[in-house]
Amino acid sequence: MWWMAEIIAGIVLLFHAAGMVHAVHALMRTRTSQGTIAWIMALFFLPYAAVPLYWFLGRDRFTGYVRARRSNDQTLSQKAADFHAGLKPYEQAHDSPFMKSAEALSGLPLLGGNRLDLFTDGKKTFDALFHSIESATSYVLVNYYIMKHDAIGDALQKILVAKARSGVQVWLLFDELGSNKLPRRFLREMKDAGVHFHSFGINRFWWSRLQYNFRNHRKIVVCDGREAYIGGLNVADEYLGWHPDLGYWRDTHMRITGPAVLAVQLVFFEDWYWASGSVPKCPPQQVPQPENQSILILPTGPADVLDSWQLFIVEACNHARKRLWIASPYFVPDTGVTSALQAAALRGVDVRILIPERADSRLVNWAAYSYYEQILPSGVKIYRYQKGFLHQKVVLSDRFVSVGTGNLDNRSFRLNFEITGFTSDAKFVDEVEKMLENDFLQSSLSEIDDYLNKPWYFKAACRAARLLSPIL
Repeated sequence: MWWMAEIIAGIVLLFHAAGMVHAVHALMRTRTSQGTIAWIMALFFLPYAAVPLYWFLGRDRFTGYVRARRSNDQTLSQKAADFHAGLKPYEQAHDSPFMKSAEALSGLPLLGGNRLDLFTDGKKTFDALFHSIESATSYVLVNYYIMKHDAIGDALQKILVAKARSGVQVWLLFDELGSNKLPRRFLREMKDAGVHFHSFGINRFWWSRLQYNFRNHRKIVVCDGREAYIGGLNVADEYLGWHPDLGYWRDTHMRITGPAVLAVQLVFFEDWYWASGSVPKCPPQQVPQPENQSILILPTGPADVLDSWQLFIVEACNHARKRLWIASPYFVPDTGVTSALQAAALRGVDVRILIPERADSRLVNWAAYSYYEQILPSGVKIYRYQKGFLHQKVVLSDRFVSVGTGNLDNRSFRLNFEITGFTSDAKFVDEVEKMLENDFLQSSLSEIDDYLNKPWYFKAACRAARLLSPIL
């Protein structure tokens, strides 16, 4: 069977040649040195497994995604220009370097004339959200990472179907991976009612089907251009406040009423354009100004030229002079963020990281322990939430606060599309401060011995899990 040996030899040579080509691509394109070294080693020595994995997990940019605020695409750029013209009267002047950097990362201005409402209870959040949707008279925009076919998911579907049948335009966008269990009947009922829906991420170009590592992690609801909801809550029963395995579910969401809603709407338009190639045709609405709270909408993701969310977290660390409190269900920071946290603590800032005692991912939980030796000696405090599973994503840096979808991990830094509301409004900052103080009371302060006294195999598992941090 000499010919079979030649075929096998040819396949081996082909894989090694492909590994070398992809290694060059990784050298030129991978964002971090750690990721570059890992991929090059794997592609050289294990090309049979590494080449297919590289196509799925090694992409560094979300190919083809258009940033309307920074692009030359005629359709989106015109829509963005219209939005900016409408927002111009509400732009707020300021002299904050932190806010200035956030505006540069966002491509959007700080906007006044808003009312900001904080939600810390899942049921109250969905009650308010459903009321807003039911009150819409013109259009509703919905974008979720996870949408399940369960009690709360069915309730939302019924409301969207009813609104569409009543003549309200409804656009629904959901992540292809996060919402991959939606049954066809669930979607068919919405289609029959006139709901416009699309999955995000793997359905526009043939090569985008290989971009499984990128996810639209945003949670957005916009009603008539007047109200918007963003934050940590997806559409699933556990977000009402209870998970069958993790117990009490602690999350944070916010409602925005006012001009900043249009900035959220522009972000939705960008995502919809990627998924469908079209822009929703929403009729213009009168922009309300219920109060004078200011907020900046910060969308971030792998289509950005910079690692926008990672830079925002680093800037929050650098800005802080008295306190830096960060709540996230996942603590797997990269080298830049780790160093910024250490530097803040060393100059006397009260740096607190709030994470769950029990995570919904064992690998992520192990990886978090691996940072104890590195950051606790510098004065960084890690609190573990004891009441249940903590899923909120909140940053409090002195008198600046953000609430949104971004976590303290590499996936949010470089792979996920996120959206965050960022403000220095005194009233809202005070609310978030009290909320976090209550969360700390229900948490335990970690000690370095919590890691050092673990068995060697546990520490080995933690270190091994940390090696997977680029994709956790």
